[in-house]
Amino acid sequence: MTRVLLSWSSGKDSAWTLYQLQQDPTVEVVGLLTTFNAAFNRSAIHGVRQQLVRLQAEAAGLPLIEVPLPWPCSNEQYEAVMGSALADAQQQLQMDAIAFGDLFLEDIRRYREEKMQGTGLQLLFPLWQIPTLQLAAEMIDGGLKAVITCLDPNKLPETLAGHAFDYSLLESLPASVDPCGERGEFHTFAWDGPMFRTPVTITSGEVVTRDGFVYADILSDTENSRSDLK
Repeated sequence: MTRVLLSWSSGKDSAWTLYQLQQDPTVEVVGLLTTFNAAFNRSAIHGVRQQLVRLQAEAAGLPLIEVPLPWPCSNEQYEAVMGSALADAQQQLQMDAIAFGDLFLEDIRRYREEKMQGTGLQLLFPLWQIPTLQLAAEMIDGGLKAVITCLDPNKLPETLAGHAFDYSLLESLPASVDPCGERGEFHTFAWDGPMFRTPVTITSGEVVTRDGFVYADILSDTENSRSDLK
């Protein structure tokens, strides 16, 4: 049995990667690993509240390895923090491999492979090179529920912030936008699906623009409606 730690962004690709790993009888997922912006207590890139990611881990029945990143964070700082976090995770979880939800960006995969050399860990990419329109349909048909939490307004309309990841979204995307947002056009938060034991109940918060991106805040039922994205 291969013990796998999953790199967890909180989005649809991570969630669907978890589901694919769960279907493999030779694999045991032993934890999720997420980087957080320590200044805002939100997941890096996606801008999701830390508490919501914790609720995802609970819904998946898995421990969450939380990696705080300084803000701002240089690439050197990122690599140092991640190296330490992975070493601690190996000792704690005794994993054999780490899995990623990457789809087709060769440079990202090559970077991961280079940085993981010498760790003794196997790298898994369960969704690699699945055509993204096909993959998006598989996710939607498979019961994955997600919402857009961050988008690049230079690539798609700001009004899609907070939109559900569904067929109506796919139909409304400009032709230049990847159906899964793999080039950074948009990011999501997965709140329900076959990878979870129970849904993560969410409500909509404010939509704000910061650092050139549009963020749709989402809240759990236990949080108030105040946004700290401003």
